[in-house]
Amino acid sequence: MPSRRTFLAASTTALGLTAVTATAAGSAQAVSAVAVPGTADGSGTRLPNIVVVLADDLGYGELGAYGQKLISTPRLDRLATEGLRFTDAYSTAAVCAPSRCSLLTGLHTGHSTVRANPSSGGQGSLTATDTTFAQVLRARGYRTAVIGKWGFGPEAAGQDSHPAARGFEEFYGYIDHTHAHEYYPEYLWHNAVKEPIPANADGAKAVYAPDLLEQRALEFIDTHAAEPFLLLLTPNVPHAPSDIPDTSAYADRSWTAANKGHAAQVSYFDSLVGKVVDRLRALGLEQDTVVLVTSDNGPHEEGGVNPDLFDANGPLRGYKRNLYEGGVRVPLVAWGPGRVRQGTSDRPTPLTDVLPTLAELGGAPAPTDVDGLSAAPLLAGSPDSARHGHLYWFRDELGVTSRANAQDNKRATWLAEAVRRENWKAVRFAPERDHDLPDDKWQVELYDLATDLGETRNVIDKNPSKAAELVALMRSSWKDTYPRTPFGTRLTLPRLAVPGQAFTVTATLDNGSARPWTTAALGLRAPAGWTVTSASPSTAEELAVGARLTASWQVTPPVDAAPATSWELTAEGTALTAAGPVRYPATGTVPTPPPAPTRDSYLSDLTWISATNGWGPVELDASNGKNAAGDGPPIAFGGTTYPKGLGVHAPSDIAYHLGGGGVRFTSLVGIDDFSAKQSTLGATRAKVYGDDRLLLTTSTLTAATGPVRVDLDVRGVRVLRLVVEDANNRTSYDHTSWALARVTVS
Repeated sequence: MPSRRTFLAASTTALGLTAVTATAAGSAQAVSAVAVPGTADGSGTRLPNIVVVLADDLGYGELGAYGQKLISTPRLDRLATEGLRFTDAYSTAAVCAPSRCSLLTGLHTGHSTVRANPSSGGQGSLTATDTTFAQVLRARGYRTAVIGKWGFGPEAAGQDSHPAARGFEEFYGYIDHTHAHEYYPEYLWHNAVKEPIPANADGAKAVYAPDLLEQRALEFIDTHAAEPFLLLLTPNVPHAPSDIPDTSAYADRSWTAANKGHAAQVSYFDSLVGKVVDRLRALGLEQDTVVLVTSDNGPHEEGGVNPDLFDANGPLRGYKRNLYEGGVRVPLVAWGPGRVRQGTSDRPTPLTDVLPTLAELGGAPAPTDVDGLSAAPLLAGSPDSARHGHLYWFRDELGVTSRANAQDNKRATWLAEAVRRENWKAVRFAPERDHDLPDDKWQVELYDLATDLGETRNVIDKNPSKAAELVALMRSSWKDTYPRTPFGTRLTLPRLAVPGQAFTVTATLDNGSARPWTTAALGLRAPAGWTVTSASPSTAEELAVGARLTASWQVTPPVDAAPATSWELTAEGTALTAAGPVRYPATGTVPTPPPAPTRDSYLSDLTWISATNGWGPVELDASNGKNAAGDGPPIAFGGTTYPKGLGVHAPSDIAYHLGGGGVRFTSLVGIDDFSAKQSTLGATRAKVYGDDRLLLTTSTLTAATGPVRVDLDVRGVRVLRLVVEDANNRTSYDHTSWALARVTVS
């Protein structure tokens, strides 16, 4: 559905510190009374530009600076010499999606939203409660971009997991985790739009996507050279397949094509980083920029690549998917001639530290409930950077590769955890896929990294008390759910905007940082032609740590507002902090309703108002994986197939407009046969709401219980909501279906 992006404010009072001036064309320009300058503290010192470059499956030993002998990486080796090379840096997971979530949010995998790859049945999306380092820096006036692999679904715009909703003004690349495996895709996303690549149509290999990513990254630097910027550059090299146009640098090697391609991809990554640095130098920005280069996990062995040929994990044990050091210890180089000291650091540094580090570099408040610690003093030359009491990893992975499985002693698909405390490292495996399994059921191993970096000697028999200590840390590091301390601006909108009828919009500004804020204010921008009236005070002289400012407005869409259209509203919170002013925008959409059904209808034949879940798989939604719009595959319960239905993944929430004309709603809801074949571990609970009034809560749904029949009186209900919740604190295998979902009108 199209989105209206022109805004008009009702009054300066309604906008708090932000006045809005309408232009003759009906658009709007925001003019802030509290500007966000490009200085850290008003002293005239420029905020540093920040470039974070994240490789995909680059092993600890695949750079010359980390001991690589066969693959050429001269540009990164030079950066490691000129900058700070970390010997003990860690991804927070052994596969990419949970690792990237932790990098962005500062939470380890015992607390983060995404704790497994979506291909293993895990939650594949970020949520509105996830504050990324882009949101943190954007509040201080940084221009922000992510270019490359995002890796979190659903593959659609206008949802909480999209880069735009998580603080990135500019996005170009792959939204979806699986789509990023294609080096010659038929399209890439630019912000909210799919941009076709016609030359790659029908499987052609004409345009290499990493070349496009390089071009966009350099353009972003050029465009924002005069203002502080954050660039997160996430090329998909050297992830499998080993697809690259030019392997000539390794043509004379007696390697397989896959190994030549992999080596060329690593060298391509090296060259890409070099081109970014060259552009910074050409623009005179090297003294005002901090560059971080790292990887999301250990080396892969997919598509015929032999990581042992390259000694890709160096002296470490394990590969991608292992929680041994080779699966999670990664290269990390910090470079910035004017900002970063030269040398080597053995500080154990997880990528959760990126968020608080960038916040300190940018003079920005950061959430206090993150697991990361700032390494900014270390970059500047201080030896007293805060150190972690322990590091934690969690794995829930169904993918299996031979070398990784061998390292795990054929336990690659078992749940696993690991902890490092000082130089002690414990790894444990659960024979059942249940994190709540008693400790004595797990298989525990203990290693002394000080004397056994390769984790070859399990010393648990000689150190049982140390093993018990680390197991206790594992238990304390895991939370089934991790409620966040609110931070920044949150916007609450109704599910429906009826033309000509007023509704209430509420926004909050939360100081989830460690210091008080002053001169706080909230404002609202609404579409052109909509009426906005302030309904409460919208300013506060001070927001103490943990305090909240709440404001509300009455908003009325015009009577001629187009139906079945999503309309955008933006709340903006501003305040003064010790380092300077901050601005936190929060954008949401509210739809005007589609026409109400005038005859008996299956819901899969109606236009839905909104759909929220891990994948967006409402069957009428064209973003449903690779399926076209329509009813999707038939749904079966107990061997009986039903042609009409809606497939969802807990937690899900789908809303339909009945307009008060419905009489009954009937359906079958449960975990369908397809999902049951994947695993018997799924457990959900379904709810039905009419205008936010709870009409039904089912018993727990599992593959064994079969579906529950729904038959409800919905007379007078304007909005019907179908909700599916996780029932056992595990989102894996919670695929649930509504079969024969039907509303009777008369």
